[in-house]
Amino acid sequence: MDPELIATVRRFNRTVTQRVGALDDQYMSRDRPLAQARLLWEIGPDGAEVAALRARLGLDSGYLSRLLRTLEGDGLVRVGPAGGDGRVRVATLTAAGRSEWAELDERSDELARSILDPLSDRRRERLVAAMAEVERLLVGSMVVVEPCPPADPRARASVRAYAREIAQRFDDGFDPALSKPVRDEELVPPAGVFLLATLNGEPVGCGAVKLHAGAPAEIKRVWVSDGVRGLGVGRRLLDRLERYAAERGWTAVRLDTNRNLTEAIALYRAAGYQEIAPYNDEPYAHHWFEKRLTP
Repeated sequence: MDPELIATVRRFNRTVTQRVGALDDQYMSRDRPLAQARLLWEIGPDGAEVAALRARLGLDSGYLSRLLRTLEGDGLVRVGPAGGDGRVRVATLTAAGRSEWAELDERSDELARSILDPLSDRRRERLVAAMAEVERLLVGSMVVVEPCPPADPRARASVRAYAREIAQRFDDGFDPALSKPVRDEELVPPAGVFLLATLNGEPVGCGAVKLHAGAPAEIKRVWVSDGVRGLGVGRRLLDRLERYAAERGWTAVRLDTNRNLTEAIALYRAAGYQEIAPYNDEPYAHHWFEKRLTP
């Protein structure tokens, strides 16, 4: 990677951390550092499950527990079982915690105004537009793509979301019983692999490849949620699936798709797929594509 790219990111990080006060022991002139203030904010007036907080903030269990104990000791947070279920712990704000949360909310607005006030209207618009773009790109970089057993509940949830979406977009809906089956055993090594894309631990995309003996590999079930669409997640999934097949000796990969999935068709063509004659009798397919792979 270009060293200048890395240097630019590091300069940006230093500027942002200084400007927002991340280095202050008393963030926003309160009696706690940024980590505690952020956790208090994420708990919010409605409370939150501890496991969800850990995933959302990317914290390890030990550090999160220490932060929660500190906030509990300050009388701002209460941690206990959810509805009597000891397996699920929930953090909620006390009355003092809700008051502190409201104060943080107001001071956060003041900090944002202090960043915008010195700028002209035109520069404010440029800064806010740039911030929105940086936020989207950072979210894209936070998406994790890794192999996942197809029977995993998160994988099942992704496939259900995939089925719901195509049912809405196909001309005559989608009945899984009519489509060519994709069995779990076809998506585990050495027969194939199922990839899951997650953001803060929640599934936001998936894709799979089947490694057919004596024939091109076949990509199936590529899906990306609306929340991360346009951030390159679909292309990452496709690249990883192609690489998985190529690393195991396959020299070609193919797939079928429906004419209504215009974004997917555009993605495949941009990734170098060429339209070919039908290679299966999938009733919902209108286009068949193939791509040569470099071992």
